[in-house]
Amino acid sequence: MSSILTSGTSNLSSQAMRRDLNRLANESFHLLVIGGGIVGAAIARDASLRGLSVALVERGDFANATSARNSRLIHGGLRYLRNFELSLVRESLRERQIWLRIAPHLVRPLPFLFPLTRTRRGRRAVLGAGLSLYDFLSLAGNASVNSDQRLPAHTWLDARAAGALEPCLRALPLAGAFRYFDAQMDSPERLALECVLDTAENGAVAANHVEADSLLLRSGRVEGARMRDKETGSSFDVRAQVTVLALGAWSDVFLAQALDRPAHNMRLSKGIHVLVRPLTGTHALTIASSRSHFFVLPWRRGTLLGTTDTPFAGDPDSVAATPADIEAFLGLVNAHLPGVQLRPADVRHSYAGLRALTRRGAQTTYDTSRRAERIDHARRDGVAGLLSVIGGKWTTSRHLAQQTVDAVLERLDRRAGDCSTASRPLPGGAIDSLSSFLRESQGLAGRFPNPEMLARLYGARLSRLLALAAARPELSETLSADGTIAAQIVLAVREEMAVTLEDVVMRRTGIGQEGDPGAAVLEKAAAIMAREAQWNEARRHAETEAVAAVFRGSPA
Repeated sequence: MSSILTSGTSNLSSQAMRRDLNRLANESFHLLVIGGGIVGAAIARDASLRGLSVALVERGDFANATSARNSRLIHGGLRYLRNFELSLVRESLRERQIWLRIAPHLVRPLPFLFPLTRTRRGRRAVLGAGLSLYDFLSLAGNASVNSDQRLPAHTWLDARAAGALEPCLRALPLAGAFRYFDAQMDSPERLALECVLDTAENGAVAANHVEADSLLLRSGRVEGARMRDKETGSSFDVRAQVTVLALGAWSDVFLAQALDRPAHNMRLSKGIHVLVRPLTGTHALTIASSRSHFFVLPWRRGTLLGTTDTPFAGDPDSVAATPADIEAFLGLVNAHLPGVQLRPADVRHSYAGLRALTRRGAQTTYDTSRRAERIDHARRDGVAGLLSVIGGKWTTSRHLAQQTVDAVLERLDRRAGDCSTASRPLPGGAIDSLSSFLRESQGLAGRFPNPEMLARLYGARLSRLLALAAARPELSETLSADGTIAAQIVLAVREEMAVTLEDVVMRRTGIGQEGDPGAAVLEKAAAIMAREAQWNEARRHAETEAVAAVFRGSPA
């Protein structure tokens, strides 16, 4: 077997990421990042690589909210061309290529079809010109990616060819379809986690399930934050020279409380996603409606439909995909793809997320720019040592982090090395050839039911999972229909800071990402985690019930 599957097995503790609250409470840091979604994780990673001492805290689990509840795309922003946001498209395309390069195991090329009906065939010239520009803007970055990750230019397919590729289009009065490429994340949760893993490997202190209750203010300057460990209820202070808030949809809520004044920095947009039976083969679909668009995305063993874009004004903690939301969305899908005829009973899983958008001039949330905004609270509120980052998108989070760390260094009046996050592979991304790696992983087919899934989730870290399974053969047991094995739970607790059963079921593994796996699977997963985390029976029962409640709360 290749060395990439057998190396790194001798010292399984060397790359372990653990909650070290003692360090958080007793060290002083250059930078405290509050919020462990992809933006916060990327900021902490960049800062730690540039030599800053960094603390990263997240009140829930890493990437447990908006960073997980999305369309699972790394895309160049084709639709932003309509608003003439060329710089945003150029940035998105460049960053798309970076993710393909630094995380080839988790980010893969995805072919799309953009169908045009005979009543809209007049749009072919305009859309074709836009796609040609899209291809041109992506050329420079494409050359830097390994050949098995490069994205081909777009092509036009006539109705027969498009229908042959994806039969669900045949019910349309089809004129043809454009075929183009973007990229898909197998697991945004694990992609964000790898940023945190890299941060910890570079000496930073990261902790999930730690909530910032208030800011430490002295003489008009923020010196860190008062924290509460949600596991024990204990409180402690984390001190830092600069604090960055990367709270997404929760930014205004926290700032209003921490600074005792209204914030109103952003508008919120709610997007729902619905997982249904497979509707397409290998291609995703971009479907234009009268005022927006939606995607039909092949994902794992089903099809992910997304997304809606509606204003949201409630408590961010209360966002959900309601039965009414799902019924209306399925109606939209059926109207534009009459060949699928979906019903609520076809829904396997659903979720909702919130986009934090800057308050720029657009009338609707759909037309509001996805550009990010960085707020210096010394200028806006007279409070030094505090920055907020809002807006942006998954694809451009790495570049947003680079710009934010540049600003932090200015405030620290500190020189540091150049940003390396565009070239440094993530911990699982140190793979010379993805295609060769995936072929080699098929040698595990006799031991595991879905070796490609394991290879894509862990990449170069797969050897660590295999070492656990080899040392304890019982950990090779398959737990769920997607091919998750028991060793993944043990690795999640030992090395990936999984604290709750939900952390494991919904984010470290795929056990619950396709919907309710059933009581028997949850019980088995809880038993494995209870042994590893040394839970008593009451804790094991409470954890199992908490995850079961997640699925009871879903309209699916």
